[in-house]
Amino acid sequence: MHHFTPDPRRIKASSISGHPAGPYRAVNSQEKLSAWLHPSVDSLDKIFEYAASRFPKRDCLGTREVLSEEDELQPNGKVFKKVILGNYNWLSYEETYEASKSFGSGLAALGQRPKCNIAIFCETRAEWVVAAQACFMYNFPLVTLYSTLGPTAIAHGLNETEITHIITSKDLLQSRLKAIVCDVPRLQYIILVDSKLTSCPSVPRGIMVYNMDAVKAMGSRPDSMAVDRRKPESSDIAVIMYTSGSTGIPKGVMISHGNIIAGITGMAERLPNLNETDTYIGYLPLAHVLELSAELVCISHGCRIGYSSPQTLADQSTKIKKGSKGDTSVLKPTLMAAVPEIMDRIYKNVMTKVEEMSKLQKTLFVLAYNYKMDLVFKRVRALLGGNMRVLLSGGAPLSAATQHFMNICLCCPVGQGYGLTETCGAGTISEIWDYSTGRVGAPLICSEITLKDWEEGGYYSTDKPNPRGEIVIGGPNVTMGYYKKESRNREDFYVDEHGQRWFCTGDIGEIHSDGCLKIIDRKKDLVKLQAGEYVSLGKVEAVLKNCSLIDNICAYANSDQSYVISFVVPNHKQLMVLAEQMQLKGTREEICNNAQMEKEVLRIITEAAVSAKMERFEIPKKIRLSAEPWTPETGLVTDAFKLKRKELKSHYQDDIERMYGGK
Repeated sequence: MHHFTPDPRRIKASSISGHPAGPYRAVNSQEKLSAWLHPSVDSLDKIFEYAASRFPKRDCLGTREVLSEEDELQPNGKVFKKVILGNYNWLSYEETYEASKSFGSGLAALGQRPKCNIAIFCETRAEWVVAAQACFMYNFPLVTLYSTLGPTAIAHGLNETEITHIITSKDLLQSRLKAIVCDVPRLQYIILVDSKLTSCPSVPRGIMVYNMDAVKAMGSRPDSMAVDRRKPESSDIAVIMYTSGSTGIPKGVMISHGNIIAGITGMAERLPNLNETDTYIGYLPLAHVLELSAELVCISHGCRIGYSSPQTLADQSTKIKKGSKGDTSVLKPTLMAAVPEIMDRIYKNVMTKVEEMSKLQKTLFVLAYNYKMDLVFKRVRALLGGNMRVLLSGGAPLSAATQHFMNICLCCPVGQGYGLTETCGAGTISEIWDYSTGRVGAPLICSEITLKDWEEGGYYSTDKPNPRGEIVIGGPNVTMGYYKKESRNREDFYVDEHGQRWFCTGDIGEIHSDGCLKIIDRKKDLVKLQAGEYVSLGKVEAVLKNCSLIDNICAYANSDQSYVISFVVPNHKQLMVLAEQMQLKGTREEICNNAQMEKEVLRIITEAAVSAKMERFEIPKKIRLSAEPWTPETGLVTDAFKLKRKELKSHYQDDIERMYGGK
């Protein structure tokens, strides 16, 4: 697979102005940024048309057949739902194109108008892409919402965008939407993507419920097909994507056809020899820009996409019955996108197995690991189907240990990316053979990066050895701004004298001598202590997260106090080893609540902080150990696993008072 490994030290990007602040561009786009894959293909319907004409008979979208479902009684008395799944059934490119066309035509027959918003609120599955392509074809801007957003946030998004038609699934209508339909007065049509509709959940009077097949049938009638479709322009809005912001009400980001095409052009260039023999496994939310772009990159290159879910991904996944096959084993994908959380889970699974080995086996594993021996890792590779050639990581920083582990055990390079919904997911992606950890790579060929001095935080482009500052991204991938948020748009976006759009990310980065970016801080996380020192909570967390004892950490500081405190989710394995050494007994909860343990963990953290040359006032003086991990379900982190500071603060309010009041 690695026929050549370029010199890792070679320059990957450089400043086109010669000034250390930038703009920095990739070496192969110094003259001009790339905005499209093929010159005349400037809107998403054309990308799909192009793919359908080039690869008509090839597999496009695949779904595993559900053979049966059963309840499995666990030893502890709980009941787990298990599914028994068959093979993948495929829609070809031609069939997918036809399905999208008739679905779009059917939506038009149901009164959906061009340039009027339509919403999709649905799990990641083949029907999502069919519906999206239909909207792109007929120029219906698609409003996407995470299925984990709270009810008020969902209603807010649907009302702000004045939705009349929503595409959803039976499950989500039942579990999430039913409760809020009354709060969305304009809603008239609900289209369910499930094919067999036995019973329909009750909805208020005046709302029509259709299923997807019925709408497709309406659309393929001769009179519907005779209606001209208004093709989108490159500058038309394709998607309004609501982001689960770490603060307050979610904002809708307006993404044009041209923005997405620029983003996927940049992405494709960092995926070596992407072609129609590749298989991608889709399981992350399509309402997330990383997953949507990754799938569109695949479609534009004729790859096949097989659908999965976090609960059915691998043989060991929660919904897969013991002894039956998870999705990766059946699909044997060559590409997948993964949020660090998923990779950390694989890493911890394997490490737990290693811990249980005999001394001899353990020694062999470590030897093999250090010498990167393929043979030993065949079984680890089989976890993801055995054919994985590139893992794309985004959404949050990947820990150095996990990245290293993935590279070696899965013999699979990890491309770490950095981008935001506001930049259409594009920004930088590390070259897949760049094994240096903690860096997010050089700018993509569609965008450029400038560093803006930030005085308060003390970051300047003149800093030595590396220029530092707020990361500002420019290029054709920078989106059109937030929906109906004029004042926010003036703050966060600007247009330069060449008419190019730029977005101020609020993240602080440094650029290394080879032109690669490292994220080192976040502007929003700055707190001024009593004595006037500025502490960046993000920096404290980034440094301490490297400590193997820490799975997650949230630093907190009050401006009327002189020191920082932290909430820490310890690594279960390491915590138990430590408890054994200290001769502490009890459950995880009891050990986390033990004052002696708290003191010991604080000592270890302080040591790590000192050796990382952190300032005295930045080092947490008190900590609180949490036995519960933070997940999107707990509401303490976003879907992309970013900390929700406000929620964490109220969740730990009593502890904050105790740690600051000396109680």
